[in-house]
Amino acid sequence: MHSPSGVELAGLASLVVAVPAVALLANSGRKHTGAARRAHLLLAAGAATATAAALAGLLSSLFLVHAPMRLASAVAVAMALGTLTLLVGTLMLPGAAESPGAAVRHLLDGFVVAAALWFVGWVLVSQPTRLFGDQTPARCLSMLLPAGVAAIALGLTAVLAMHAHRPRHVTVRVAAGVSLVALAATALSGGICRDRPGVVLLGAVLLPAGLVVVARAVKIADRPVEVVGDVTQRNTGYAFVPMAALVGAFGYHLAVGGAVDVFGFLGVSIEGFALVARQYLALADVKRHTLRLSQRETHFRELAHTDPLTGLANRRGLVRALREPAVRDRARVLVGLDLDGFKNVNDMRGHDVGDAVLTEVGRRLGANLREGDVAARLGGDEFAVLMWATPEEAMVAGKRLLAVLSEPYDTEDGSVFLSASVGVADSPSPGDTGELMRDADLALRYAKQRGKNRVERYQKRYDELLRRHSVLENELRHAIEREQLRLVFQPVVALPSMRPVGAEALLRWHHPELGAVRPDEFIPVAEESGLISMIGSWVLDQACRQLAQWLAGGHDVWVSVNMSPKELHAADYAAQVAEVLQRYHVPPQRLVLEVTEHAVATDMDELIRRLCELRSTGVRIALDDFGAGYSSLGQLRNLPVDILKIDHALVAEPESRTGTAAPLVDVVVRLGHRLGLEVLAEGIGTPAQRAIVEEAGCRLGQGSLFGWGVPAEHLQAQLETVRSSGARPVPVQRARPPVPPSAPARSQVIMLGPGMRQVRALLPTDPAFAAEDGSRTGDQDVRSVDAPREMGQS
Repeated sequence: MHSPSGVELAGLASLVVAVPAVALLANSGRKHTGAARRAHLLLAAGAATATAAALAGLLSSLFLVHAPMRLASAVAVAMALGTLTLLVGTLMLPGAAESPGAAVRHLLDGFVVAAALWFVGWVLVSQPTRLFGDQTPARCLSMLLPAGVAAIALGLTAVLAMHAHRPRHVTVRVAAGVSLVALAATALSGGICRDRPGVVLLGAVLLPAGLVVVARAVKIADRPVEVVGDVTQRNTGYAFVPMAALVGAFGYHLAVGGAVDVFGFLGVSIEGFALVARQYLALADVKRHTLRLSQRETHFRELAHTDPLTGLANRRGLVRALREPAVRDRARVLVGLDLDGFKNVNDMRGHDVGDAVLTEVGRRLGANLREGDVAARLGGDEFAVLMWATPEEAMVAGKRLLAVLSEPYDTEDGSVFLSASVGVADSPSPGDTGELMRDADLALRYAKQRGKNRVERYQKRYDELLRRHSVLENELRHAIEREQLRLVFQPVVALPSMRPVGAEALLRWHHPELGAVRPDEFIPVAEESGLISMIGSWVLDQACRQLAQWLAGGHDVWVSVNMSPKELHAADYAAQVAEVLQRYHVPPQRLVLEVTEHAVATDMDELIRRLCELRSTGVRIALDDFGAGYSSLGQLRNLPVDILKIDHALVAEPESRTGTAAPLVDVVVRLGHRLGLEVLAEGIGTPAQRAIVEEAGCRLGQGSLFGWGVPAEHLQAQLETVRSSGARPVPVQRARPPVPPSAPARSQVIMLGPGMRQVRALLPTDPAFAAEDGSRTGDQDVRSVDAPREMGQS
């Protein structure tokens, strides 16, 4: 035992400073959780091991039996273990490596740099270079282990500076602090081994300095980091620098006549094995990454061909199945399916219920297919099934699927009842994928147009109808500007005098190539394509212009114009009518707007509101085609209409089992009069039909017997011939129905026309109506058309 010098005591005091740093690391470990907690505890354990080894070694060298070689080796091993523990803790810090595999790659990269440093250091301290001369610690083998660990720490610090996540400075500071600890271990073991107090003091100073750096850095080491790109692909050229240094040092060593001993061989071997191991891991990463990409590609490819809601194929999946070669000797058949009225489910019950219904549809389709058939959801409520079968078998399958899809759908919101439409198309050739889908879509379209809830097989004439529809739509868009549309006017006459008192404006289209296109062909096209509003505005404008000319010429007439349901439900239609009337200075009562009975099947409240808006402008409303639709007497009493137009089907009804032709005309006329409506009979084509209408008491007639639709100038010529005649019946607003006499009433069940619902009419006792000898006169109930009536009464 010898008396310690001032340098040794200074070193001992310096090591004591490392104890609070260890305490700080331990306290930081207790405050964290998860991976950060493990990293901090490893750092605390490594710091404690290195500090304890340094203190034990220094105290032993001062106060115990002097055995420098053995003591130095013990200090070197203990401090090397502590430093390695610190390195492991550094690699586990948040932001150092994104995975254990990345940590291993960083460690191998550190070995590459460390081997180069080791080899360069070996060249500098070995013969013949001997950089430190006689001070070269060649005889102290105990410092080789901490020196190797120091090289690894320095290499790992360099790697983390390049590869760690941002912010990198935190991790790099921790690694730099660990490198100082490793250098301190080298200095302490070497100083004890060579009995160099100055070197021991240097190690005693570096150790607490390194631990303080680590302790201060780990306080923010677990803050959020920024992952930028693939860290395995950043700064990959770093390996060339250590390799160049190793080759340069080896060349210099050989050039000056040096020999390779075991330490040089150790450095080269570590460098080679580290590079090989790093390359192996890189190849394994590439293979694993390639396999993962392949699996993801397969997964996403399936997702791209699968409907996520139902699990069926989507449109891409169906196209892929259509492009596959035939596996059987049978032709391919595509069955298109569409749910009828599904939009109402979404609107009334919500999309969650709608999705549940679609999911159940997918399940039912999948459960009722044969092996090899492909079911797909094309979008919305449209589905398709590809099967290998004959067209006859496909029709049978389509009917089976129709029955399956029409069964109730049980949802949390109650049962949902839907029907479906099915279109079937077959194609024996495999190269017509698009054509087959188009044919199935056409068949499905015609199934919907023909009443829904049915199965239709594709026919070639569908193509002609589709092409015709497309041509009509394209040409109709320019028909107004090309002056291809015109109006004709069919006269309305007073009965029995047959004097023209009004006219109905009828639209005609004459195309230079297509010829005369029938209204029942192009009007549905206009409604479907949204052109009906533009055409309707043009018709209203032209009719009012012509009416203004007739009125200016002294002709006492009125004109009726048909309006479509889309026009009627437009928010600004009443304002548009008022604006046209004002533009041409036409009295509103001279314009009659006709709404078809089919429009009554819509929302009654909305219909009544729209009609009231129109009547507020002063125009008159006519209910057209009465007897061909589904209106009831209750609706008729509530509708704000002024004129009831009896459908031609009632006027032309053949002789019934009672022996009377057109028996319902009399009923409808008297009902209309009892409700305060003017009644107009359409489709009068023979004198016999005229006589029936007149006998029923109808005062207005229209039909081929009085003239077809003619140009305005022809009708004007007819008006000129009756200019000097008496008063003309002008349609007026609906009056309050007369109070029936206090007489017994009877009820009668009648049919108002073909396909109409049976209604129960309560009629007051009327001698003319109850007469059995048929000698009724039309003048009994005829009131003066010029008498004032109350407006807006129903």
